[in-house]
Amino acid sequence: MKLGGIELGGTKIVCAIGNEDGVIEERMIVPTKQADETLDLVFDFFRNKKIDSLGIASFGPVDLNKESETYGFITTTPKPGWEKTDVLGRFVSLSVPLGFDTDVNAACLGEVVHGAARGCKNAVYGTIGTGIGFGIFVNGDLLHGLLHPETGHMHIGKHESDQTFFGPCPYHEDCLETLASGLSIEKRWGKKAYDLYDVKEVWDLESYYLGKALCNCVLCYSPEKIILGGGVMHTPGLIERVRTQTLKQLNGYIKAKKLLECIDEYIVLPELGDDAGVIGAMELGRMELFK
Repeated sequence: MKLGGIELGGTKIVCAIGNEDGVIEERMIVPTKQADETLDLVFDFFRNKKIDSLGIASFGPVDLNKESETYGFITTTPKPGWEKTDVLGRFVSLSVPLGFDTDVNAACLGEVVHGAARGCKNAVYGTIGTGIGFGIFVNGDLLHGLLHPETGHMHIGKHESDQTFFGPCPYHEDCLETLASGLSIEKRWGKKAYDLYDVKEVWDLESYYLGKALCNCVLCYSPEKIILGGGVMHTPGLIERVRTQTLKQLNGYIKAKKLLECIDEYIVLPELGDDAGVIGAMELGRMELFK
C-alpha cells in the first residue's frame, strides 16, 4: 500500500509517501508561501506517484463538517493569503480517497497508531511551538464537534508575576497560546526560546502554564497518555518541569496510578518526533480506504 500524507504548516509543508507501518519512503519539504503557488507544488509532487490514498493535516481553523459547502477549507486563519482556501478540493483530481483534519489531530493519530500512545483509546497530543494546538483522541476516534478542539486557546489565567504581560493572541489576554507559545516567550523575554534554555525563570513560568493546561486536559478528557511535541518542548528539562507542575495543579484530586507512580510514562515526548504530523496524515488517508 502506498500512502500519501501532507502536513500543512504555517511555515513549511511536509509531503510524504510511505506505507501502512508508518515508514516514510519519500518526502519533500516546501516553504508555505501564497496558497496557489504552494499547493501547486504539493500537487505536482503527488501527481504521478500512484498513491492509494492521501491524507491532509492542516493548520487551522478548518472546516471538518463533511455536510458543509466549505468542507476541507481553511477558514478564518490570520495567515496572509490562506483565508477561505479550498485545500481538499485541490487534490480531488488525484482520484484517490482523501482524509482531512487538523495538524494536531493528525499528530495525535500518528502517535496513537504508530508511536507513544499505541494501544490507547484516549490520548492528548499538544504542540508547543510558535503557536499552541492540541489534538484529542477519545474513545477510539479523533474529537470533532461544533468545529474542532481549540485547546490552545483555553483560558488559564495569568501567574501573579505575569499580570502586566500581554501576549500575541489578538483574541484573548489569558489563553494558553498567548501566555506559553514560542511567540509569547519571545515577546516576554526579548529572545527566542532556544536562546533562553538556561534561564530558570523562563522555564519556571512556562512549566506553570503548561502544567495548568495539562491539569485541565486530564480533568476534561481523562486521557491515558499525554504527548507534548513542538519546538519549545526541545528545551532540556522542560518535560520534567511540566510533569511536576501538572501533579501540583491536580493537587492529589485524581487518584490514578499512571499519574501518581508513572508520571514519566504518562506525560511524554513524541515517539515519532517531528514526523508525527505527516505520519498521522498518511493514516488519515489510509482510514478513508476502509470507509
